[in-house]
Amino acid sequence: MSQDTLSEVLRSVRLRGAVFLHVQGDEPWVVEAPPPRELAALIMPSVDHMMEYHAVTRGSCWGAVVGEQPVRLEAGDVIMFPHGDAHVMSSAPGLRAAAPTNRAPLAQLGEVPVFLSLSGDTATLTGPAGRDADCTTLVCGFFGCDMRPFNPLVASLPRLLHVRAADAGNDGRIEQFMRFAIAESREKRPGGEVLLERMSETMFVELVRRYLDRLPEGQTGWLAGLRDRFVGRALAVMHARPGEDWTIDTLAEKVGLSRSALHERFAQFTGQPPMQYLAQWRMQIASGLLTQTNANVASIALEVGYESEAAFSRAFKRATGVPPATWRRQRALLPQRAGGYQSAGARRDPSVGAS
Repeated sequence: MSQDTLSEVLRSVRLRGAVFLHVQGDEPWVVEAPPPRELAALIMPSVDHMMEYHAVTRGSCWGAVVGEQPVRLEAGDVIMFPHGDAHVMSSAPGLRAAAPTNRAPLAQLGEVPVFLSLSGDTATLTGPAGRDADCTTLVCGFFGCDMRPFNPLVASLPRLLHVRAADAGNDGRIEQFMRFAIAESREKRPGGEVLLERMSETMFVELVRRYLDRLPEGQTGWLAGLRDRFVGRALAVMHARPGEDWTIDTLAEKVGLSRSALHERFAQFTGQPPMQYLAQWRMQIASGLLTQTNANVASIALEVGYESEAAFSRAFKRATGVPPATWRRQRALLPQRAGGYQSAGARRDPSVGAS
């Protein structure tokens, strides 16, 4: 592709990352994370959507969406839950946590990252020193992004994304990220929190690229569409010039397909026609301009392809439920602070087995 569409989307949806937890597990252990949306107000109150990840830095463990089959994780593996599902991390398959017994809001702990030690049903706050070399250890954190008005990327990811250290073509880059994150957390150097956030965001991009590289032929979805010769080209030109007066005819000519063939192929991959996709993407760009610039609504309307401020305002309200001015005002009031996590006791779920 002549245009890096994935980068454009990642910029527009304001990807953010944070490393909050270093976890050490002494078998048997289990931690059950609630849906991240329940923690978002504490951790990333300014984001629409929050995703949790766990990177195994030593030993092995199991991870699963609650009620689904678990997957085994080895050192160097990373597991991510893109859709914000409640999930379980444990020393053995099928373990479940009892009712949460230890809620530790990070806002009350003073500073991040936090070091936790898990043993059975007990989670204890510890420090960066004195880690047990025989225990499984994980680096856990969160990714945040905007979902409204439009985020085609997250919808195309699976509920559980597992990137293995042993996968063919894995160059150890993610493991290097984790080693750096651990060292930076322990050293507590000035600027460390911001550096860890940027590293976390970089890891998200790397996880998505690894998933994209492994997509089988015949797979559909927005990410698969990026790889398709015609759909990828259509996405690239629309993302490069979203304010242009595109029609299905001009887009088909640019891509090199008939209008009917482009319509069918684009919908096959993305689930919607090209012009509908473009309209949604324009609203996403407009939302960012409203939030991140002081441009007036009329100039933003022109920027995203609307000659009339009134027509743009109607389209924006249909997409978001509020007028542009209200959107700008609401987003300006969102707080920015860090938050918490919870752990719990252990019980075995007989309905869940190993995979």
